[in-house]
Amino acid sequence: MKTKFQIISFFILLVTSSCSKGWLDVKPQLSLVVPSTIEDYQAILDNSSAIFNIGQPALGEICSADFNISDEGWDALYTNQEKYAYIWDKDIYHGSQDVGDWDISYHQVFNANVVLEGIEKVKPAISEVAQWNGIKGSALFFRAFAFYNLLQVYAKTYDSTTANTDLGIPLRLNADVNIKSVRATVQQSYNQVISDLEQSLTLLPVNPLYKSRPSKPAAFAMLAKTYLVMGDYSRALVYADSCLQLFSALLDYNALDTAARYPIPKLNNETIFYSGMTNYAIFKRSDFNVDSSLYNSYDTNDLRRTIFFRNVNGNMNYRGSYEQSGVLFGGLATDEIYLIRAECYARQGNSEKAMDNLNMLLKSRWKSGTFVPMTAATAQEALSTILLERRKELCFRGIRWSDLRRLNKDKAFAVVLKRTLKGTVYELQPNSPEYVLPIPDEVIRLSNMQQNVR
Repeated sequence: MKTKFQIISFFILLVTSSCSKGWLDVKPQLSLVVPSTIEDYQAILDNSSAIFNIGQPALGEICSADFNISDEGWDALYTNQEKYAYIWDKDIYHGSQDVGDWDISYHQVFNANVVLEGIEKVKPAISEVAQWNGIKGSALFFRAFAFYNLLQVYAKTYDSTTANTDLGIPLRLNADVNIKSVRATVQQSYNQVISDLEQSLTLLPVNPLYKSRPSKPAAFAMLAKTYLVMGDYSRALVYADSCLQLFSALLDYNALDTAARYPIPKLNNETIFYSGMTNYAIFKRSDFNVDSSLYNSYDTNDLRRTIFFRNVNGNMNYRGSYEQSGVLFGGLATDEIYLIRAECYARQGNSEKAMDNLNMLLKSRWKSGTFVPMTAATAQEALSTILLERRKELCFRGIRWSDLRRLNKDKAFAVVLKRTLKGTVYELQPNSPEYVLPIPDEVIRLSNMQQNVR
């Protein structure tokens, strides 16, 4: 079934232009495979290895400076965007037109729109209503998930005072490729993410058949993430709590096999929704070396120190992916939601509940019998502790870049990123224009959209 509909799921870069000869050439073939049944639309959504559960933007992770590579390793990188994102160059593409972070996300948006438009034409039997609802809810979730991920890379950080004028992303809301894309505002973009997720909540099941399928807990989790980056901590807390009321399992790291190449099982008990990030070679190099300040922040009794990292010829390689491979996990898991709930409690001044949530997570991360619950005398102390643990727990999950962007607005947590390459020291200042990556050049050429200023 997946093969049948792969023709619908082709390269989508040109969707951002008004039309293209290549697209028009292929349209007649679609008449042979146009989906028309509930099973057809479910098959499109279940194409997890080619469409919906892969290719989550990872350029932000490269930019986040939680790791370094050697000069020789940099020279050997396959793509321009890996090389130049690493040093925060104003032009990270240097002529490259194959930009998976953008292309795959809009590929997902297009296919979600195909499903949303098509499923409305299917009248379900009584026995099919739950599946019909799940399909529509999943398509809404996938579209929101893609839009959210694009916003973290290609639009300014949410600021309520400027969001109505700041440039956001193109909001493709139908499958008609002849409609020319324009950039919505940041406010409009986040409103669309929230609207899609809220609609999906009324349709999705609590327990999906597969973790690659969206669920009600996943929608709650995404709403918590969205409101967190918007700085709306009251709503983020409500949705984080709603998620954990339905799905709260945590892995006991004491039960993991530390001798395994990748100790954390794929689709484990913490995974709410499965998604993998763009598979850039830079993350799998043997000279990949985690930032020393990050590595040294783990206590010797903290199992994450050995489960997340291994020494390869003096370089601390990352091996803690919930993908159980060299591909980085970018989906949703309960550890992140506990940390969102903890942060929101701290920001509301409730240090006791904040630390209770943090300790609930950390006791499953330390060697048995060694963990002493953390305390905080003030809400600000609790917040500082939680944000440090957030960096330690969620490293290489596609989250650090978003955190840097939002936390840089607070002088207490703003940081200057530094990397040294071939004797030159590169710096990224807090709130720099380089925190918004450029839209691919070919997209700008075809659509005449305004480029991000860097």
